Amino acid sequence: MPAMSRDLLTRHTGRDRLARHRHSQPYAALVLQGGYVEAGDSGRFEVEAGQVILHGPFESHQNVFTTRGAVVLNLDLHCETGALARVDDPDLIVRLAEHDRRAACQALAEQIVLQTRRCADWPDQLGLRIIQDPDVDLGAWAREAGLAPPSVSRGFFKAYGVTPKRFRAEQRALRAVRALREWRGRGAGLAAELGFTDQAHMSKAIKALQAGTPPV
Repeated sequence: MPAMSRDLLTRHTGRDRLARHRHSQPYAALVLQGGYVEAGDSGRFEVEAGQVILHGPFESHQNVFTTRGAVVLNLDLHCETGALARVDDPDLIVRLAEHDRRAACQALAEQIVLQTRRCADWPDQLGLRIIQDPDVDLGAWAREAGLAPPSVSRGFFKAYGVTPKRFRAEQRALRAVRALREWRGRGAGLAAELGFTDQAHMSKAIKALQAGTPPV
């Protein structure tokens, strides 16, 4: 494996765990060796060598590594939301990254083939439901799934590193951040459309997200 700067190439030991954290800038994580499970604001993915996870700005995630650990190449790559993908020639991207990050990023973008996310169990199903609709009633969802609300909270936290309630608040704040780039109307109108009590509530949630603290 070539020598690269620590922020470009990261190595993780078997059963290593990274607690839920947030990145302000979008980037791509290309797995070169090993694998891990990432649970974040775009869902939960099982990732192995040759696959890449895309991360949108201000998205959060936690990582649990397999017994093999992992070697990951991190590259700046513009993307609005997270996704799972694969590449055909990761070795080419690694060789380019040794000398020219921009060329490596371009090669990565050209090779990306998006892959369909599959909901494996109920925490993933709930995560996807919240991503699709941050206004979902968590109590009603639990009843429909035949689960007790405390069990839902504990099980989701174990899978995602965050409670369903906080995950829902962060999804609403992420929607606001993304929508503001194209929004041309009044802030109060956007706040109402996204389910905030008022514009001040939306502004507070956005500022919290961008500061790395939990939105409310």
